[in-house]
Amino acid sequence: MKNKYLLSLLWVIVSGFGILMAQEIAIIPQPAHLIVKNESFKFGKQLKVCIASYRGDSVTLVFDSFKDDFQKATGIKVTSVRSEAKAGIVLSVNQTLAPEAYKLDVSPKQIRIEAARPAGFYYALQTLKQLISRHVMAGVAVGGRQEWSIPTVEIEDVPRFEWRGFMLDEGRHFFGKDEVKRVIDIMSTYKMNRFHWHLTEDQGWRIEIKKYPKLTEVGAWRNSKVLAYGDVKTDGQRYGGFYTQNDIKEIVAYAKTKFVEIIPEIDIPGHSQAAVAAYPEFLACDPENMHEVWLRQGISTDVINVANPQAMQFARDVIDELIDLFPFRYIHLGGDECPTNKWQKNEECQSLLKEMGSTNFRDLQIYFYKQLKDYMATKPANQQRLVFWNEVLHGNTALLGNDITIMAWIGADAAAQNAAKQGMSTILSPQIPYYINRRQSDLPTEPMSQGHGTETVEAVYNYQPMKGVEADLQPYYSGVQANFWTEWVVDSSVLEYLMLPRLAAVAEAGWTPQEKRDYVSFKERIRKDAVLYDLKGWNYGKHIMK
Repeated sequence: MKNKYLLSLLWVIVSGFGILMAQEIAIIPQPAHLIVKNESFKFGKQLKVCIASYRGDSVTLVFDSFKDDFQKATGIKVTSVRSEAKAGIVLSVNQTLAPEAYKLDVSPKQIRIEAARPAGFYYALQTLKQLISRHVMAGVAVGGRQEWSIPTVEIEDVPRFEWRGFMLDEGRHFFGKDEVKRVIDIMSTYKMNRFHWHLTEDQGWRIEIKKYPKLTEVGAWRNSKVLAYGDVKTDGQRYGGFYTQNDIKEIVAYAKTKFVEIIPEIDIPGHSQAAVAAYPEFLACDPENMHEVWLRQGISTDVINVANPQAMQFARDVIDELIDLFPFRYIHLGGDECPTNKWQKNEECQSLLKEMGSTNFRDLQIYFYKQLKDYMATKPANQQRLVFWNEVLHGNTALLGNDITIMAWIGADAAAQNAAKQGMSTILSPQIPYYINRRQSDLPTEPMSQGHGTETVEAVYNYQPMKGVEADLQPYYSGVQANFWTEWVVDSSVLEYLMLPRLAAVAEAGWTPQEKRDYVSFKERIRKDAVLYDLKGWNYGKHIMK
């Protein structure tokens, strides 16, 4: 009887310890498979690491980034050893795993990490940072703390979707190189891997194109910082900015260290008034009229004259420079909200449409894209795949073939299924609730932005990607993306405030299996990140952090 009592007491103690350890674990995104055990790994005054060899020493470079943050936060010296038996952390290559997958096994004696690629090791180490401390995540020292330990766990993790993205619009307002790096830091914290960079708009052209210097001399500047809308008037302030090609190369190199691919967006032929203002002589449908960088919100009718051969050559030349600057797989050409008013009044456009045997002026846009797609196919080192907003589906999209990617934003679920049924890859980016530039509460303290405050953290989290989609269409769903449009957002602090913590909710939708997702759990875990945000100096919405 006494033995049974002792066994029961021991079970209660062990079970309680396990629950306590589980409560201490706050990993975002939630891993695909997580087992929490009842012991801990204790760090000593020195940590030895054994790293498997990999081409270019790239796994070592990944670990060096972790090491810097770990040493700054803990003061524990990290050294390399060749013997796994003598190491506190072992990184070993397992080629059976998917490119971004990893295994993380924490026992009382050792931390073992397995991955097939450097990206997998990077994500494993991001998880390890979260297990240790938000101070390690931030790379900020903890004063007075002497002992460090983490719970023993077994994690087998792999992302649900390949594409886990965030889009930043800098056409309307310009934030600069340092803020873009901060955005990439935030993304990589939550294992997001696609930075969609919206670089051109009616209100500004933000990237240096050497063959067309007026794009930045003229197109990058306007005569009002504030964009007029309704009762809001222009302010007459000279405003603008752009990224030189050296800036672009620096940001691309930085993103690579975080395993983030950059998808540049040059939005043509619509949303192109800044470009038209720079070169009206061959881009405008009515070059005889005055053209300026737009000072308003909304949709400009001043679109590129797609029937002018010089405009087509312009687009090819821009793509050439983009390919050199962005050594990644995707280029986004926009395709949304392109009014046809000026095409309908332009003789060149009328003639081209007749030659095409069509009466739908929307088909001029598809024709324009088809010429560019064919041109890109002639490039010897072609790696670029074209991405478009889902309005492209309104024209004769069959001309483009199905080897394009559709970003579904308006009527997103239906548009994504439409694209998938045509054999096209699709990315879910629903305006409601994944446009996280919109207010995230209805409190009067919210900054000026779009929406009514209904895009709360909970609303963003509870959207279910690919819900109800038939099994045969699911392989065409590449992933999810949050978008941030900047009509109202002028300052970096407001950008971050509206991003966080909602971006983490989108990240979990992109990584974690749907059956593992739970808002109550997420809310508890994200509250731990208030410490991280404060340490990093990131602004954030505090609505659910209490």
